[in-house]
Amino acid sequence: MSDLAPPFGVLLVNLGTPDSPTAPDVKKFLKQFLSDPRVVDLSPWIWKPILNGIILNTRPAKVAKLYQSIWWDDGSPLMVISQKQRDKLKQQLHESFAQAIPVELGMSYGNPSLQSGIDSLKSQGAEKIFVLPLYAQYSCSTVAPVYDAIAELLKAERNIPELRMNKQYFDHPLYIQALAESVKTHWQAKGQADVLMMSFHGVPLRYITEGDPYQEQCQATAELLAEALGLTSEQWRICFQSQFGKEEWIKPATDELLESLPKQGVKSVDIMCPAFSSDCLETLEEISQEGKAEFLSAGGERYEFIDCLNDTPAHIALLAKLVQEQTKGWY
Repeated sequence: MSDLAPPFGVLLVNLGTPDSPTAPDVKKFLKQFLSDPRVVDLSPWIWKPILNGIILNTRPAKVAKLYQSIWWDDGSPLMVISQKQRDKLKQQLHESFAQAIPVELGMSYGNPSLQSGIDSLKSQGAEKIFVLPLYAQYSCSTVAPVYDAIAELLKAERNIPELRMNKQYFDHPLYIQALAESVKTHWQAKGQADVLMMSFHGVPLRYITEGDPYQEQCQATAELLAEALGLTSEQWRICFQSQFGKEEWIKPATDELLESLPKQGVKSVDIMCPAFSSDCLETLEEISQEGKAEFLSAGGERYEFIDCLNDTPAHIALLAKLVQEQTKGWY
């Protein structure tokens, strides 16, 4: 390694997005995503006929319409935000380390691929790579696939890079602080609702009983955030969204809670998605649009969606701190 080579590179990882909001690109994305045994762990003999024979022939057109409803002029919201996160983190690390630290994006599914991200870092001289999945709470269905995929990619390498990977940051002080700041900023602009709902992505209950710590970590995040905001137990709720299939998922379900709150006298809610580092289909369509319609039709009067942390300064500061903490000894 030359004297000019960086001490390490950073690979930011998120779930991914279709290349365009069209049925063919959505089908391609869903096929890769839903073929991952970490995401759907049914027997291939059972799942593949369902996936290829039914889901991929019926869902892409419907999902494409949903993507079209949230797609921005410059592309997929998740991709646009992820690129901003990459660029701002690179700038922040340059200032912190007084030298250029390469930062690249890699998506678990779709483009840019994990392979392209690793190859780009290596081409910039990085022989050590810190992998930072943008999931605060660990789950076997999100963080673990990153580990699996990178291990599989490196099987063909004669000279593998030295690797470190962040597993979780659900209780990191700067993460809780960033979330609290986002809520307080929203309250200053829009006022405070009766209840703050914290909607996390759901997982099958079976994952939890088999050892996945995800639900426990979501609960910890919610409690720490409520404490940071000074909320009483009556002023906040935790819930879980994006359930599909017939298997039992962790509760309470976001849509069911939205329908029940007005009957309990809750007429206004603020809702946020702490498990998502970037706004995407699940936040902009499912929560901001569908959730609002569900709450208002159930008798609610005011519904406000709080953006994800995205590329806010507090979020970039958190990511930079995680890099600094996890790469000690490399610089």
